[in-house]
Amino acid sequence: MINVDRLVKTFCDLVRVDSVSRQERQMADTIKEEFVKMGYSPIEDDAGKAVGGNAGNVIVKIPGSSSAEPLLFMAHMDTVVPGHGKVPVIDGDIIRSDGKTVLGGDDLAGVACIFEAIRVIKEKNISHGDIYAVFTIAEEEGLVGAKHLDVSKIPAKFAYILDDTGPIGTAAVKAPYYNHIKFTINGKSAHAGLSPEEGINAILIAAKAVAALPFMGRIDEDSTCNIGIIKGGRARNIVPDEVILDGEIRCIYEDKINKYTKQISDILEKVVIAEGGTFQAEVKRNHDGYNIQESHPILLLMKKAADRLGIKLNLHATGGISDTSVINYKGIPAVDISIGMTNVHSTQEQISISDMTKACSLILEIIRVHSG
Repeated sequence: MINVDRLVKTFCDLVRVDSVSRQERQMADTIKEEFVKMGYSPIEDDAGKAVGGNAGNVIVKIPGSSSAEPLLFMAHMDTVVPGHGKVPVIDGDIIRSDGKTVLGGDDLAGVACIFEAIRVIKEKNISHGDIYAVFTIAEEEGLVGAKHLDVSKIPAKFAYILDDTGPIGTAAVKAPYYNHIKFTINGKSAHAGLSPEEGINAILIAAKAVAALPFMGRIDEDSTCNIGIIKGGRARNIVPDEVILDGEIRCIYEDKINKYTKQISDILEKVVIAEGGTFQAEVKRNHDGYNIQESHPILLLMKKAADRLGIKLNLHATGGISDTSVINYKGIPAVDISIGMTNVHSTQEQISISDMTKACSLILEIIRVHSG
């Protein structure tokens, strides 16, 4: 039922359109033009203005022919860099980049799959409830497009975000809460050659403080911690009076991320004070997590569709962040499903045509099953 040649052409055409984060103007116009050709009325919101980009999120309503509750399918239209001048190369069942840029399968394969599923529904007159297709901007830069999406105008029962990796049937059903942690350690400056004893070396204090932490990297099966940036010092001959530690903590469970954040902050502060410095902690909740149970109707629907196609579900927790977190936070139950992309965010990125076709078939079957 899926027109494979058309799916491949659509995907390759999308790949050739530059759409790095906050520069999605041409991609947004391309998506809107294609839906207009199909007879629909896409709209574009003001998210671009809010985030300093040149395009907004594109929202399309596909009016239903049945009383089934609305579904939302979603993909992001931006890509990471290097993403200018992308050239898709078809090598048998594989589509890859030419090695100079990313391919952009993350997440243009999701866009292409939504296009094809809706085309098939229209061509074959398949019964369905209202369907909303949303294509977000700047997902790769903090999910800011999704954060500015007004879901009050999208009355969907469930949302399937097409942005996961792994075999088709894979779905991220758990994702972490994410705290951005920033610690400022202050000492006292002095001339490093004439009077170093009059200074308090903030870099030395920071080293001792970080060394005192009981964990770094993987904390447990649900949690990670990383201090990724250390900034400090002004010159070789000045005892440094300030160091900034910049990092993150991720955890599937909110109570645990709160516990670990406090534990790290308390340990660092204790060492800093003992060494004669001063300490300031800044914690910002960048993203909320989600945890969709296997018995949730959104997964029962997906399982029934997958069973009909002979696809095995692979439900997993992810340490990554996607628009799925935002949509769950905004009140629509959502899971992140695989479209088969591999080696994402690299010039070795690729996707198989058979996986993309299977992913498109799964989307279509979810719609059919939901409609009854």
